[in-house]
Amino acid sequence: MKIQDIIDRDILSEVKFSFSRSGGAGGQNVNKVNTKAELRFNINLSLKLTPEEKAMLLNSPHSSISKDGDLIIVSQESRSQLDNRELCIAKFIKLLVRCTTKQPKRIKTKRSLNSIKERLFEKTKRSIIKSNRKDVDNGFSDD
Repeated sequence: MKIQDIIDRDILSEVKFSFSRSGGAGGQNVNKVNTKAELRFNINLSLKLTPEEKAMLLNSPHSSISKDGDLIIVSQESRSQLDNRELCIAKFIKLLVRCTTKQPKRIKTKRSLNSIKERLFEKTKRSIIKSNRKDVDNGFSDD
């Protein structure tokens, strides 16, 4: 899924926002203004996503999916409610694109004969360097 796909299908219309007081720095402003934005998107109830896309989202390793299938994204970086809302939307779109894009299958390749020879040559060279560090018996004894 691409960003234009998300806009064309109007997936953002199924998103719900709630705002609360954010923690951290900000002085008295933190105690008065609800700037923390929380985006909620119910994957199971979505009419805009295909069943395959729903399965990909639910099976994603994203930790903020509740048991009910709610995807929860929180932002409290900014002191502005509007900025935090936009940050939530950006994170949501990025997550949708990443989770619903099919990864190409990896094609196994063999190392070339030349690369194998080069690796063994480097190992031998390193071995010689290390063996030269050892104490050499100089023929004198401490007796």
